[in-house]
Amino acid sequence: MTLPPFDLHRPTTEEEARELLLRYGDDAAALCGGTELLLLLKLGYAAYGHLVAISGIPTLRGVRAENGSLLIGATSTHREIESSSLVLELLPALAAMERRVANIRVRNVGTLGGNLCFSDPHSDPATFLLALDAEADWANRRAPLREFLVGPYQTALASGELLRAVRIPLPKPDTQIVHRKFAFHERPAATVTTAVRVQERTITEARIAVGSVGSRAVRAHAAEVQLQGIPTSDPDAIAEAAETAAELSEPVDDANGSAEYKRELVRVLAIRCLREAAAAADL
Repeated sequence: MTLPPFDLHRPTTEEEARELLLRYGDDAAALCGGTELLLLLKLGYAAYGHLVAISGIPTLRGVRAENGSLLIGATSTHREIESSSLVLELLPALAAMERRVANIRVRNVGTLGGNLCFSDPHSDPATFLLALDAEADWANRRAPLREFLVGPYQTALASGELLRAVRIPLPKPDTQIVHRKFAFHERPAATVTTAVRVQERTITEARIAVGSVGSRAVRAHAAEVQLQGIPTSDPDAIAEAAETAAELSEPVDDANGSAEYKRELVRVLAIRCLREAAAAADL
């Protein structure tokens, strides 16, 4: 497989990148890590005469704490995030999730923003970030990630717009975050993230996100409500909430299996996540 010919542009500012994307329109695409875009070009599934490399724009890079949130620049690589001392200190669960994305070669060049903008339904970061109520910053606006990820391979970005950063609210004290997945050849076939807050061995707040089984990651709000006020020692209640999450996961039949099979994967993963979170809270 060989790449088709294209012109590569290397802007140094966001304004220059936007101007290039608007100038070339549908014949241009933003290039960040390129781990997915370049593969599509090689396979002939996409064709662009112009690629606008944005990884050299300093305002789109970096990890920092800001107003009770972790702010991650869109062009920060998975490897940078997993090894960031700030992430390890403030949100170690994020580093743990990133450490399991694909493989070290992909994580060295692949970026968080590129992953989200590609909007592949099979994504660890999208599921994880949805459970943590993350927000996307783009085009001088901020919105919940669920509004940015419109559907499979679709985002809310308009022509010429760039994702600038992802904001992750730092979890409240006593919150246990667990992310689990089932994967074929490094590509997730089911992902579940739970964020459970426990006080005096009772669940006071819960968030459950499910991804990689349908057209996009979703929150299992009804399952979250079920868990509120439940003792961490109640396995039946945890199992019932996991069952609800599976029913709300919106799975589809594809090469990874039937919708029924994926629903069962979600149920098992959700039980494991919730049990792990409850056990950690009881320590």
